Amino acid sequence: MRIEWARYFEPRHYPLILPPLRGAVDAKRHTVAIVGGGPIGLTLALALARYGIASLVLEADDTVCLGSRATCISRRSLEIFAQLGAEQAFVSKGLPWTGGRSYYGNTEVFRLQMPHDENQKFAPMINLQQCYTEQFLLDAVEAQSELIELRWNTRVEHARMHDDKVTLQISTEQGAYALEADWVVACDGAHSAVRQALGLKFEGTQYEGRYVIVDIELKSDYPTERRAWFDPPSNPRSTLLMHKQPDHIWRMDYQLRDDEDADAAVQPENVIPRVGSHLKMIGEREEWKPVWISMYKANALTLPRYRQQRVLFAGDAAHLVPIFGVRGLNSGIDDAFNLGWKLAFVIRGWASERLLDTYSDERVFAAKENLRYATKSTEFMAPPSHAFEVMRNAVLSLAVEHEWVRPLLDPRQTTAIGFPDSPLNWPSQQSRAFPTGPQPGAILPECPLMRSQNGAHGSAFCTDLLGPHLTAIYFSDTGELPAGLAQAREHLERAPVPFAWHSISRRPSIHAAHDHTGRVFPLFGAHVGSLYLVRPDGHVMARWQQADAKALVAAVQSALD
Repeated sequence: MRIEWARYFEPRHYPLILPPLRGAVDAKRHTVAIVGGGPIGLTLALALARYGIASLVLEADDTVCLGSRATCISRRSLEIFAQLGAEQAFVSKGLPWTGGRSYYGNTEVFRLQMPHDENQKFAPMINLQQCYTEQFLLDAVEAQSELIELRWNTRVEHARMHDDKVTLQISTEQGAYALEADWVVACDGAHSAVRQALGLKFEGTQYEGRYVIVDIELKSDYPTERRAWFDPPSNPRSTLLMHKQPDHIWRMDYQLRDDEDADAAVQPENVIPRVGSHLKMIGEREEWKPVWISMYKANALTLPRYRQQRVLFAGDAAHLVPIFGVRGLNSGIDDAFNLGWKLAFVIRGWASERLLDTYSDERVFAAKENLRYATKSTEFMAPPSHAFEVMRNAVLSLAVEHEWVRPLLDPRQTTAIGFPDSPLNWPSQQSRAFPTGPQPGAILPECPLMRSQNGAHGSAFCTDLLGPHLTAIYFSDTGELPAGLAQAREHLERAPVPFAWHSISRRPSIHAAHDHTGRVFPLFGAHVGSLYLVRPDGHVMARWQQADAKALVAAVQSALD
């Protein structure tokens, strides 16, 4: 139910534009058709555009979504948006936060503190309504209009796979047509038409717990942090979450009891007293009003594979993750960024199609990790049985008096997931010899640097060394490369696969980024002569305590064959 949302965010509405047709078929065969113009589909289109890959995005609606929906954006997602050149709008509008509080009744029983230190470029999380997320990504897409075509009011009804293409059946208010694409990526959400057309089924658990989601306008000076109440006096036998958002909008999620009617529960006359009771309990006295009301039901589901020949799946079309821990949107953004470079490498002829199988391997693993953590959070937030509820309440009761119990209340917020068993990881005795630092499959850690570019020195971060290319990072005293590595660099930079080389030095140098804080070398477990190889999506592929030019070339070739 939407209530006066346009007072806070006025979306642009886009007309239906039919393509040139030959009969009832799109006259153009497309390289990549992306089904779904939400955050995941738009992120993928931007990721492909970095390699000059054109895509067609098909969206059934005529505008971006309304309401908060997926409201928490993780540090990892912000790092991805930075690689796509779209992060500034998110940082400017979003509300950063690092922690939160949990209450049993109205007694605080746990204080959440997410990992955050002076090395980081972004906060662990920002709060931002999904309508803004989609609009900011859409703005970035519109700046790439020569490579990204977005068709609104265009619904995919069916998909059919062939050996060398995929055919999509399209419906619009002005008639139906078909289109052909070399590759199709389904980013069309929980009720994916593509997934249903191919007869694919989710595996996992569907929970009975139901939550009402309410956006309210409330002017409050309370800081931005996650707050959770278990069995609050304002809503007995319920669980309630509260998040601050931009524009004086607060997001509230509260659990329905089993005997409550879902249709009645989202009616304003039932929502307003319940929300008002809670605001009174926590001491909010300002006037408030609801602006958006919806219903949510937790699911922990995934497809067993995210690649079906020339059709790939990402986001909610591939997996459904409970909201607790904010893994849904963020895992979908990670899907798109992982897939973007791999699909581009295959289309460009730089890698074999086997690379797309690693997308499925890695992101199914990530989904199962997300589901494992989210399931624990869901069973705590909304116990699926009386036995679970008894155990949950026992933990909460103990936590009131005993500090050692309180870590059991950790909501397990989303974190970047590495791939320790990825087939793209290069096995090496030298890798295992590192005392610390990111292992193959892990995300590149963040740390400040001083970097020389175009004759000027400026502040930067480790992730600024990444881009739409494989990246070698060499640790040195001055930035100079030994002869063997210099030859390997020339060989790799002459190859068609995009490759970049960076050095990090202990001393200032025009040839290298400077570890001016002295924290980068220890963070990577590196010494002079160490070498890391990093993928375009920021995952480490290989590392050597003492750089090995032949092994470096072999690791690159192995990943692409």
